[in-house]
Amino acid sequence: MSKSTLYVGYTYEEVVRKYAQAVAGVSMMQLQNHADAEDCFQNTFVKLLTKNPSLRDENHLKNWLLRVAVNECHNLRKKNSRVVSIETMTDEPSYYQSEDELDLSWALMKLKPDYREILYLHYCERYKVDEIAEIVGRKPNTVKVMLKRGREMLKAVYGGDAE
Repeated sequence: MSKSTLYVGYTYEEVVRKYAQAVAGVSMMQLQNHADAEDCFQNTFVKLLTKNPSLRDENHLKNWLLRVAVNECHNLRKKNSRVVSIETMTDEPSYYQSEDELDLSWALMKLKPDYREILYLHYCERYKVDEIAEIVGRKPNTVKVMLKRGREMLKAVYGGDAE
């Protein structure tokens, strides 16, 4: 594969620079662990390079990357489901949690992964319900219900109005 392969008009390096933040954010929200999030981040961009998918436009490229990142996170969580975290064995809080309870990332990290993922895509990445449904592989109505429930959970964790 040539280093100069174009993805909807961007070189591989330009795609990585342009979408690194979005892929890293989804990975971190899903996994709550920098090392695991880095693995998923790298796997996502390696798949772009090795699979060379047919992409219609820039929006399709970003959606493809986020879908691959979500799948990578799900696969890693499944693989690690039998591993016991040292954080669950101690009374000490995880160092990934912010002391500032007003921080949205802190509140999102307290939610179940599926809700965290949907709320992150909606509020942080500014995706609409239909786009989120495509990225996470769920029906739009399911995403709407999960957004509503997630907001309620977020409100309970955050201690204020989650709208």
